[in-house]
Parts: sequence; C-alpha cells; structure tokens
Amino acid sequence: MPLISIITACHASSGQFLPETIKSVEALKLPDGWDLEWIVQEDGDTPQLSERFAGVDCVRFAANGRQLGIASTRNLALSRASGALLQAFDSDDVLLPDAFLTLIPRFEEHRIHWAIGQADDLLPDGTRKPYPSPIPFGLQKAGAINAYAAEQGANWPIHGAALMLRATSFRALGGWSGIPYDDELATFAALSQITDGYYDEAITWLYRHHPKQTHRTEGSRALSAECRRFALQRADLLEASGLRFPPETAIGFENHTKDVHVGPAEKDTSL
Repeated sequence: MPLISIITACHASSGQFLPETIKSVEALKLPDGWDLEWIVQEDGDTPQLSERFAGVDCVRFAANGRQLGIASTRNLALSRASGALLQAFDSDDVLLPDAFLTLIPRFEEHRIHWAIGQADDLLPDGTRKPYPSPIPFGLQKAGAINAYAAEQGANWPIHGAALMLRATSFRALGGWSGIPYDDELATFAALSQITDGYYDEAITWLYRHHPKQTHRTEGSRALSAECRRFALQRADLLEASGLRFPPETAIGFENHTKDVHVGPAEKDTSL
C-alpha cells in the first residue's frame, strides 16, 4: 500500500495553532489504496508539545532536545519517514480535506517529482484572502519557475511550505537546504530546476499569517537576499551539472522501507 508522509517541524512558540492544524490532518481524505503517516519533529531545548499530539493515531512524534533550526529539524523528521510521497506542512498552516485527492493523482497522470495547490492566506482574524497566481497553473517544465524568479529579483511565485514531493528524488538532493531562512525555497529551486512538477489551481491549503512567523523577524529580513541568492545559485549549478533523474523515478510509488543499520560512531574523541 503506498504511503504519504507528512513532514512537520514544530516549535512551542507557535503551539497555539496546533489544534486547528491537527484537525486539518485528521480531516484529510486519501485516494483509494493509500495510507498516511505524520512525522512531527519538535525543535527547542525544552520539548513541550508531545501531549498536543496524544491520541492522533497517524502521528510519529520526536523531539530534538536542543535548538537546531527549522531545516535541521525537518531533515531529522525526513530520516524517520517511510512514504513514497512527502507532504511538507508547517505547524501553523492548514491542509484542506481534498488536498491529497487533488494532488496525488497528478503524480499518476504526469511524470512529475513535485506538486502543489494554490493557497489562500489565512489572516489573524480568521478570514481568508485569495492570492492571485502570477504564473499559469498546470504542468511546470524543469527550470521554468526559476527563470521567472530570476527575472523578478529572486522572488518565487510558488511557496514551498506545502510542496508534495517524490521521496526518492528529494532525498537524492539532500532534503531541505541547511540555510537559516527560506530552506524550503532553496530546496524547491533545486528540485524544480531539473524535474517537472504540477501547480494546481485548486485551493488545497491555507497559509497562516501571524506576528510570530520567523520571516517577520529582523534577522530573517537581513538575511533574505543571501538565502534567496543561495537558492538561485543552487539551481544554476544543478543545471550546469547536467544532473537528471531517470524516467522510471517518476513512475509508480515505492515506499521507503529499507532498514538502515546505524551503529555508534567509531571516531576516537577522547583527549
């Protein structure tokens, strides 16, 4: 049975939004024959959120026990995922019930490595605000979206916070980029440069706006240009490398079930 793994990094600072986030996952509908797991990884020195997920059958929860940042936390969650497809999902956003019914079939219809639906902004007062797309919906050829972003001063028309991805190609590219901000953007830039994807017109998720979002901090704004430059550089170098995935990697759904044995580190660290 093919499996989709939702990957969520969370932190206690946005814990107030978790009840709505959890309800949205519990309301998700799956195509016939599919199963779901939700891999949740909490960042921070003092874990506080495990009880919020008690009773949610599909959740596999773990905590870092230290502050590592969102990219590292997402990648630790990725190491525990078994799905053929991955769904990136922030702990303060909302997935709509038909999101998987809409996007999973796109992977069957097209030889794609990623898909995403359109989003409405979810404002602090609970209202939704449409966000018109500056690019056409539908099949997106490799490199096309990055070309648009480069013309727009490294501003992408698609938000990477709710990407659905083929696990094999995503892992092969190293998971989420290890930069302090826009890690999902740099990852999307790399994957979309060398693979086709699908941008669906259907509203499949809600992007929440609130004062505690990291991109609203002074530190994030100060580093924004450097992180977006990194994203374009990564895309350009991947294009120049000639890297491509074989056609068969965009066909079918094989879960990640290989058991990898990891023993203790053998390096002598004694002084």
